[in-house]
Amino acid sequence: MDTTRRQMLTGLGAAAAGHALLNDAVAADKSPSSQVGDLCTTLKITKMKATWVNPNVFLRIETNHGIVGWGDLKGVDPRVSKPLAESLFELIDGENPTRIEYLWQKIFRAHRNMRGGALMMHTLAAIDMALWDITGKLWGVPVYRLLGGPVRDRIRVYHTPQARKVPASPVNHAETPATLEKIVANIAAARKLVGPSGAVMFDAHSAIPPAALIQLASMLKPYDLLFIEEPAVPGNIEVFKRLKEQINIPLAAGERDRGIYEMLPYLLHRCLDVLQPDCCHTGGITSMKKIATLAEAFHVPLAPHCTASNLGISASIQVAASIPFLLIHEFYPDNKGFNPGSIMRIDWKVDAEGYASLPTGPGLGIDVDETALETESKKPQTYKWPGQKLKDGSIADY
Repeated sequence: MDTTRRQMLTGLGAAAAGHALLNDAVAADKSPSSQVGDLCTTLKITKMKATWVNPNVFLRIETNHGIVGWGDLKGVDPRVSKPLAESLFELIDGENPTRIEYLWQKIFRAHRNMRGGALMMHTLAAIDMALWDITGKLWGVPVYRLLGGPVRDRIRVYHTPQARKVPASPVNHAETPATLEKIVANIAAARKLVGPSGAVMFDAHSAIPPAALIQLASMLKPYDLLFIEEPAVPGNIEVFKRLKEQINIPLAAGERDRGIYEMLPYLLHRCLDVLQPDCCHTGGITSMKKIATLAEAFHVPLAPHCTASNLGISASIQVAASIPFLLIHEFYPDNKGFNPGSIMRIDWKVDAEGYASLPTGPGLGIDVDETALETESKKPQTYKWPGQKLKDGSIADY
């Protein structure tokens, strides 16, 4: 038996040697495993360009293998966010862009006094998108394939003929019948437009103080709305708890909350029925996916906020395609000026039933017209601080 075992081992050794010789005979440029391994290990970030086109800043991150990734930086003053992005580049210069979580943490934890702030998180979001775009292009697949694959075939979106959101204007702390009845009439008009099988959302926009919102909600039937968005100004969880106790319509918020840390209190205190992270605000694809998983543990779906360019929209859609609990996704075809000159084209469509198809192109699935982008950037770029006032001249939340 010892002889037989010795012969067998000798035979296996010979076979292994034969395979080694065969592998050596295969040229490196014809071996898929060699190509992927080399490309992944030697891929490095080499350059970043930040282009300001009102009201966004678009990031273009280059690599030494010619793969380029794009990110959408919006929702903050571009006069500040553009140089911040250029400054943060020193943290990722020369790094492997596929180490996305590592680079996210490197930026997020880089400065203990700036961690989690709006400017940092919005800028980090744009960088994060670009890294996912590069990685998807590296493997030749949409980003959602790297997030676990699609869990749905299409994504319900609004605004469409089947789904409408009614906006709000700032009101006083308690309101008159005339003011409230006007809002109710707007909601009723939207319901008539979409029909009984459609969706109507009311965006309180943090502009209706708690007492007035409770007054308004009492004038509506529980099923009139899919949800009330931004019922209060973020920052005091007790206000959200009070509203949840008084209002029997689903409440949604999250567009101004960033990362898992700011979303967690809503879930722990059970005061929101829907979370609305904005991919461009909350730290990008990496952070939004974590928020979705956290919300899933509490059986809370996402209805992502998204007033971005086509680039930011596609980044958000990638996450929406990959998460189990999704209610609806915000989408505006023209996006109110966030897509100047149609410089960024998407490869997905919204069907007659109000559902967006899944992106099919690699990475974020965005085609950027760089000539048009450069042309738009040369136009006068201005930024003015927004703000709202009440009828008496006092400053209002909005």
